[in-house]
Amino acid sequence: MAESPFLQFVSVSKSFPGVQALQDVSFGVAEGSVHALCGENGAGKSTLLKVLSGVYRPDSGHIGLGDRDLVFLDAAHAIREGIAVIYQELHLVPHLSVAENLYLGHFPASAGWVRRKELRGDCQRMLDMLSLDVQPATQVGDLPIAQRQMVEIAKALTRNAKVIAFDEPTSSLSSREVESLFSTITKLKEQGKVVLYVSHRMDEIQRVCDSCTVLRDGKHVETFSSLQGISTDTIVERMVGRKIQDIFHYRSREVGEPVLEVKKLEGSGLKTGADLTVHRGEIVGVFGLVGAGRTELLKAIYGAGKGVVEVSGRPCPLKGPRSAIRSGIVLCPEDRKKEGIIELRSVKENINIAGRQKFWIDERAEKRVADEMVGRMGIRTPSIDQLVKNLSGGNQQKTILARWLGGEPKVVLLDEPTRGIDVGAKSEIYEIIYGLAERGLAILLVSSELPEVMGVCDRILVMNEGRIVAAVPRAEATEEGLLRLALPGAA
Repeated sequence: MAESPFLQFVSVSKSFPGVQALQDVSFGVAEGSVHALCGENGAGKSTLLKVLSGVYRPDSGHIGLGDRDLVFLDAAHAIREGIAVIYQELHLVPHLSVAENLYLGHFPASAGWVRRKELRGDCQRMLDMLSLDVQPATQVGDLPIAQRQMVEIAKALTRNAKVIAFDEPTSSLSSREVESLFSTITKLKEQGKVVLYVSHRMDEIQRVCDSCTVLRDGKHVETFSSLQGISTDTIVERMVGRKIQDIFHYRSREVGEPVLEVKKLEGSGLKTGADLTVHRGEIVGVFGLVGAGRTELLKAIYGAGKGVVEVSGRPCPLKGPRSAIRSGIVLCPEDRKKEGIIELRSVKENINIAGRQKFWIDERAEKRVADEMVGRMGIRTPSIDQLVKNLSGGNQQKTILARWLGGEPKVVLLDEPTRGIDVGAKSEIYEIIYGLAERGLAILLVSSELPEVMGVCDRILVMNEGRIVAAVPRAEATEEGLLRLALPGAA
């Protein structure tokens, strides 16, 4: 590693109405190194990346690249200077092909005509480098979220950037795709690139990163120039400002009669009719590899499938989400940005949208409900009128939960409820989930993280290639056993 840093953040500050997102943040990253950026949701990580990419201009401070001091005017300026940022929320054009997305803005062209053969060839070489089994002509909108994530990574690499920042890049990737990504990051490091790596997964940081900077409440807390000898607990304590030993805090509870009963359920992504039962007060996990059919199972229960779904002994017509909601089934989706929140609306509106059953809006009632739910769910926001897109991922997830809890649900379907959420916020989400179960709700929770399903759930359903292949009680669950059941060929 080079002794002096190539990339430097120098006294960077950025504020928004009611929020000081960054305050005098300074640290540097050397060439040929991978530097972790750690902190809870709302710590300022994403804001810092947007300053780096030119999306935001800092209120004060600047970025050093080599021997130059810069403030990027816009995203195009940052790209020209060799900056590539891969955000957690993907920036792809769904109706264009993989090749067109990869080279959008810098197509190989002559006299105004795109050289299609060259475009396809360049795209294929990039896909091969990432071991991504996707055709260049495939529309991005037809790909599952894991493959779209890899396309986003490939898009950044086509620009041969000197500085590459990854924002939660493995949040939707399978274990094979994660290994491919890590291999790519190693190659970038060997080429002398500067790599910034944002992740809430401590095992990834310890494995991939050479050094680490911790932010808390928009301020620089500490930079570890080397991670050798630095424990995960030490980093987490710096992130949250307190010791966290067990983020799950599992507590048993009384489990009652069946609430959700599913029989011979069929749907897209499900190979055979699915059967399952969730009891009153029970938290049932659904584990499987990417493509196993976990999300499809929840969506089928939520009205997209065919078969029998009963709530407290009463049939739930499978006629779409509206029928499911009327029967007492609610869903918090995996892609909260696309399917969960309404980004350009306020926290108040997002909480109240499900309760708007009349032709007029009762502003005072909605304010009362929003104030109550913000307090009850611990949603950190400067105001209920704040746009929900400006909240951290954990607080967006709490807002979605608050929307449904204003009614009287009986079954809560949670699809990756802590994806992209920091350690502290995860612990808060788990407390909310336990609280729902203790109120007698039936919880069906999908997670790709084995420690999460083992740490939170009373029972775990394992899916493999579109089938539920096992139901494992909490006391009998082991990581090795669950993963063996989930591997292709085990069904």
